[in-house]
Amino acid sequence: MADSPAHKFGQIIGDLLEEIMAPQLQNFCNARGLYLDKKGTRGAARPGKKVTWKDKFGNNHDLDFVIEKGGTPQQKGRPLAFIEAAWRRYTKHSRNKAQEIQGAILPIAEKHYWDQPFLGTVLAGEFTAGSLTQMQSSGFKVMYFPYETVVAAFASVGINTEFDESTPDLHFQGAINQIEALNANQRASLKSNLIQQNSNLLTGFLNDLKNTLDRQIDRIILIPLHGGENQFQYIEEALDFVKNYNTDMISDGTFRKFEIIVRYNNGNRIDAQFSSKDEVFVFLNYVATA
Repeated sequence: MADSPAHKFGQIIGDLLEEIMAPQLQNFCNARGLYLDKKGTRGAARPGKKVTWKDKFGNNHDLDFVIEKGGTPQQKGRPLAFIEAAWRRYTKHSRNKAQEIQGAILPIAEKHYWDQPFLGTVLAGEFTAGSLTQMQSSGFKVMYFPYETVVAAFASVGINTEFDESTPDLHFQGAINQIEALNANQRASLKSNLIQQNSNLLTGFLNDLKNTLDRQIDRIILIPLHGGENQFQYIEEALDFVKNYNTDMISDGTFRKFEIIVRYNNGNRIDAQFSSKDEVFVFLNYVATA
């Protein structure tokens, strides 16, 4: 079944957001020797034109942008940032889209917990305050192009895109035809207008990205844990043990595990536990090269 004109119009806006962000992110990566993966052919690192990453459950997700350390056309690198772009015209659909993005990216980020990747979304259209807060509360940095700025940007090149749920498909199709007929200069002007209207938002988003990817380790807290194992059947027994436990008591010497906390100067942290020195060496060497 063919996509409706309204759906196709949404795809066009999504593509426009990606076109706006791609050069911004590419410049950012070029300045740091990082690899930006985006839709299109890449090389031996992945087949086809989709940017696909596997989550901790083994499920594949197609993404818009991934910034990698050590990535090349021939091999994937370590993921430092996952960034998605999305358009929603009506607020009633915005929370569903927020949940869709979270459902795709969060399990991938958890799989790559040691990398503490940046999570970003570039949104346009109409999103409720609740849907934006939902994303921010789960760790996403959000850049949101308000609907009015999108309408104004298209108006600057003579295209009316002020639609609502009662807009006939014929009007959507007319706007699509006009957009597809734009020449290179007109399309560049359209994108430039949208960027100018939201320049402060774009600068803030790129600064958030910089703060994450340019972070430095502030301190490493390492706690070797020793002691006997104590088991209880009832909560009251455990509470009584803690109440009467002598915290000044010398350990019985039985090694249990290493607890490690890595703190970064931007507020990020990694909490890890290992039962052997070899695992600690692997972990610390990994974060040292982040």
